[in-house]
Amino acid sequence: MSMAVRDLEVPGELRDGTLVAVAGRPVLIDGAGGSAQVRAIDGDRWEPVLAAPELLARLARHPLAGDILIGEHGRHVEVLSWDQARLRSQALPPLPEPLSDARAARFQGGWRIAGIGEDGAPRLYAGAFAGTDEGGWRRQPAWDGGAPAALLAHTGRLLVVETTAGANATHRWSEDLGWQRVQAAPGAIDPRLVRALGQAHALFAVSRPEGGRLATLNTITGAWTMLPQVLESDTLGWAPWADGAAWLARDGLHLAEPVERQPLLKWQDWVVLSVYLVLVLGVGLYFYLREKSASAADFFVGGRSIPFWAAGISLYATNVSSISFIAIPAKSFESNWQYLTNNLIGVLGLMFVAVWVVPLLRRLDLMSVFSYLETRFHPAIRMLASALCIVMQVGSRMSVILFLPSLAIATITGMDVAWSILIMGVFTIVYTALGGMRAVIWTDFVQVLVMFGGALFAIGFIFWHLDGGVSEFARIAMAEHKTRVFDFSFDLTRATVWGFLFLVVFDVVLTFPKDQVLMQRVLSTPSARAAGRSVWTFAAITIPGGILFYGIGTALYVYYQAHPERMDPWLPIDSTFPLFIAAELPTGVTGLIIAGIFAAAMSTLSSIINSVSTLLSVDFYQRLSRRPSERGSVRLAEWTTVLVGAVGMGLAWLLASYDVQSLFDVSIELAGLLGGGFAGAYTLGMFTTRANWQGVAIGIASALVVTFGAWSMDLVHPYFYLAISIMTCIVVGYLASLLFPPPAQSLAGLTVHTGRGGGTPAPLAQAARAK
Repeated sequence: MSMAVRDLEVPGELRDGTLVAVAGRPVLIDGAGGSAQVRAIDGDRWEPVLAAPELLARLARHPLAGDILIGEHGRHVEVLSWDQARLRSQALPPLPEPLSDARAARFQGGWRIAGIGEDGAPRLYAGAFAGTDEGGWRRQPAWDGGAPAALLAHTGRLLVVETTAGANATHRWSEDLGWQRVQAAPGAIDPRLVRALGQAHALFAVSRPEGGRLATLNTITGAWTMLPQVLESDTLGWAPWADGAAWLARDGLHLAEPVERQPLLKWQDWVVLSVYLVLVLGVGLYFYLREKSASAADFFVGGRSIPFWAAGISLYATNVSSISFIAIPAKSFESNWQYLTNNLIGVLGLMFVAVWVVPLLRRLDLMSVFSYLETRFHPAIRMLASALCIVMQVGSRMSVILFLPSLAIATITGMDVAWSILIMGVFTIVYTALGGMRAVIWTDFVQVLVMFGGALFAIGFIFWHLDGGVSEFARIAMAEHKTRVFDFSFDLTRATVWGFLFLVVFDVVLTFPKDQVLMQRVLSTPSARAAGRSVWTFAAITIPGGILFYGIGTALYVYYQAHPERMDPWLPIDSTFPLFIAAELPTGVTGLIIAGIFAAAMSTLSSIINSVSTLLSVDFYQRLSRRPSERGSVRLAEWTTVLVGAVGMGLAWLLASYDVQSLFDVSIELAGLLGGGFAGAYTLGMFTTRANWQGVAIGIASALVVTFGAWSMDLVHPYFYLAISIMTCIVVGYLASLLFPPPAQSLAGLTVHTGRGGGTPAPLAQAARAK
């Protein structure tokens, strides 16, 4: 990373003043403290600061600690903020004790103030300002060191940089690991410039023998990088400015901004990527030309002739998506392997699904899994559940899966994210609309090979270029607790083993039957036995695939800890793996692995588009049309493929306008909010004989209300939303069913109690006619 430096003229009367940062803006104060000026955000001009004279006087007498002014006797605290050009002050409760060398930072909705107590030991206080001891300040565990030169809060971590007898020690606090000492700062930190950069970096001013320098600290790896420019040694003040920094010297004010990165993809990589995209279009065109008069069964479930192993690989491809290829390495890079618990426990859930759930539904010869809810309960339940599924798939998954690879290609080439989304979306829409389910499944098979090949090459390349290879990787990973998997604590605000256990029970065992995207592959197999074997195939790939992608994230951590200068502080955390692919891998191979990212996304994206189009055609067109026809159903699905893809692209463009720290977490949160109600309906239908449609409708409505209430009050970790939603639907739905008569229709073949040992269940169409 490099910075471009330019100058800004300073008003004559303030050339001997001091530059300070006040609530994130550079302010010039004259020596007497009688006036101050702030640089206008919209141009290279200065405008007066409107503030009470006594506030400006206090600002001149006492140093700022973040956005906080700590005044008399080290206890008086006031927060400064801007109302356009007016500087305002709000007094906070006094600190419990005087602090010297105090520094402050906003953290987790409150304040943290670090300093040295009267006994010479470090202190850390948290400000909640309501219902707490010591006048609103709570004492927290402090670092083991000396006086803080800087305090910074970033990405759920606190960082203290001290400058004691030239030690320049750096301390990092996280909720999982507490305080750790990381790499020492490369010089004495100037407390006047401490600012966050992007999602995982901080910018500091550092004093060195050769002069002032700017340095960045990666808050995840704890590694420092010195920027190349040597600045004036005699600075009169520092302040954050735009995306960089401003400093005042004898010769004037200087502004440093980051230099825009150049596109990294070479023409050979573009050729490889283009060949891949043309190939997937060719698959769609092949099946379109071969089956111009395809039936509804051909288009929606591949004529029920897909081999179990191809369906199982397609299940894996659909489930992992670009979230695994990009967001999971980013999550592992940022934290550890804790989320791998989901894969390990999930295999047990898939075993249950393969034995009990999938054979029951496959014997019913469904196209839409929600047809089951009509036969078991009522047409209204089917249509409500189908509508919620469509909203969840398009809103929760499709937009994220479109955005992630588009972010990757934008990171690598410099192309605008909007154009990347457009290219991704159009190619996927075309081959999905042309080829139907057969094109989706067979391109999934090819895409898994491309995805695994690229991931294996990337992690092997990192091991090859690490000093010490695999042993060095293992040493650092163990020392930094990066391969930690299990958290057995009972903290409901964190992702623990119990949270994952709940997630698997509810998201795999109880949710698998309602997932049209996954079940459509199962329904495409020739028999109930083949359907179960497809899920076993899916389970067999899940654990090694998870280890591979979490391992990539840890390998990236080790690599960038050794080479921090090769990171881009302004890129989001989710761009870590794409940046490595583009900047470090050989030309040509980069294009192949980018094709793997596209493959991961397009496999899931095409599955979602095809499944949503199936639901719109089967659950709504065939139910609501006066004269539905098989050909009309297929034609509608082809056109809705285009429409659904366009809506997904629009939502992805909207997502691109927000600064989201982890898209992996966002996808889990949205799925939990929207997906639990109708999963509970399936549980009531398949595992009970007493539930009726009235009780299930009440259960679904209650689940939505309770889950959105938990979300609005931030009561638990998002991993619990799905469990809360499903449990609410099951409990409320079953109890409400007791208030109404039992189901009057035959339940033969519709529950696990009536579908095993009672002969082959009748097809769903026959059950519907009997009803």
